[in-house]
Amino acid sequence: MYYKIENEYLTCEINDMGAELHSLKSKQNGKEYMWQGIPEWWYGQAPILFPVIGQLNSDRFLYNGKAYNMPKHGFARKMLFNMKECSGNKAVFTLQDSEETMEKYPWEFLLTATFELEGNAIINTLTVENKSDKTMYFSIGAHPAFNCKVGDIIEFEKPETICTERIDKTNMLMPEKFPLLNNESTIEITKEIFEPDALILSGMQSKKLRIKGENEVEFTFGDCPVLGIWAKPGAPYVCIEPWHGINDNPVENKDISVKREIVSLEAGKTFVFPWKAEIIK
Repeated sequence: MYYKIENEYLTCEINDMGAELHSLKSKQNGKEYMWQGIPEWWYGQAPILFPVIGQLNSDRFLYNGKAYNMPKHGFARKMLFNMKECSGNKAVFTLQDSEETMEKYPWEFLLTATFELEGNAIINTLTVENKSDKTMYFSIGAHPAFNCKVGDIIEFEKPETICTERIDKTNMLMPEKFPLLNNESTIEITKEIFEPDALILSGMQSKKLRIKGENEVEFTFGDCPVLGIWAKPGAPYVCIEPWHGINDNPVENKDISVKREIVSLEAGKTFVFPWKAEIIK
């Protein structure tokens, strides 16, 4: 079911399946800024990635010597969230542990997805509460797709000197890093740039970027340690993916507590992860 919020400038719709952002429209120009999930390109729109990001080695993780099966990008994106609030410019959805999740993930948790419109921007805040009596290990990320065209530009807030990591055909992280920017701030969206799959970036100086073309959106990703940028090659969208976590590589299958970029959350504690998209034109 889709739930609608709005303010003076924007209307927004959220699907309670996965608490997935479905629509972000400007009242001023009538444009739709969110990718609409056309299946021949990509059926998704803005999945929430939890409690893992990417593909796990052998589709499982280890915890205290036991293996747990886990699908790519975790289970949250394919589960029905509870709508707790939807009025005016704000909507709140929650997902709590269940018998189904405990079979895959041995922690009690509450995942809250809050969507709030502020001027020409949407702020999505993902909050994880550890409801168990032991330290909880998880990854969490966003995956929103915005309408754009081949030839549009992604412009970082600051000049960057960074490499990109890549994943192979089995969705495992390659050991190599590939040069991407050398004191530069722009990436052109070409048909070829995503042929080896996503750009996977870390060590950025910037906290935000802009997608610039016929539409212009400023995306604030803040202090996330990893940023994915992805589309199907030649597709009319781009996904901006701030991650607290990363894919496995094809060699290691360590305990989840020592997985790269894993979030460690003590019993009773809360982890908060916001991102923001502002419509510029």
